[in-house]
Amino acid sequence: MNTERTGLYPGTFDPITLGHYDIIKRAAKLVDTLVIGVAMNPGKNPLFTAAERCAMVEKMTEEFKDTNFIVKPFNNLLMHFAEECNASVIIRGLRAVSDFEYEFQMVGMNRRLNSEIETVFLMASDQHQFIASSLVKEIAFLDGDISKFVSKSTAQQIVERVEKIKASK
Repeated sequence: MNTERTGLYPGTFDPITLGHYDIIKRAAKLVDTLVIGVAMNPGKNPLFTAAERCAMVEKMTEEFKDTNFIVKPFNNLLMHFAEECNASVIIRGLRAVSDFEYEFQMVGMNRRLNSEIETVFLMASDQHQFIASSLVKEIAFLDGDISKFVSKSTAQQIVERVEKIKASK
C-alpha cells in the first residue's frame, strides 16, 4: 500500500496572490507531494496564459527547497485531473462565507464523481482574507498599488501586461 499522500491545490491563479501563497505553504505541511493545478479555463478570460501562470506559481514557490511541488496546467474536470495526479486530497482555500457556499456545492458534486478523494478546506489567514485575483487586476487597471497583494515579480508582470493592454486600446 502506498503511504505517500498527494494533495492537489487547484485554481486559476490569474494572478497568483499572497493569499494563494499562504494556502500553498500551509497545504505543503499536510501532504508529501503538492500538485498545484493551474486551470486553463478560458471562460474566465484570464490576463495571462496558462504557461505564464504556471511560471508565476513556480517562481513564487522556489523557496520551498525541501518540499515536493509539481505545477501542472489542466483543462479537464477537476476530479479527472485529481485522479491523473493520484491525489487523495483536494485542498481549497476559503476567504468568506460566500466561498463556503460555492465550495460546499462543489464538494457534493465531486464526492459523487469520486468518493475516494477528500476535500480539505484551509481558512485564509486574516491578513489575506480580502485578497482576490480579480480585485488585484482591477486595482492594477486603475493604476493602484498592488504590491501588498502579490509578489514583487508578479506585480511587475501584471503592471507590464496592463500597460500593454492599455496601449493597444
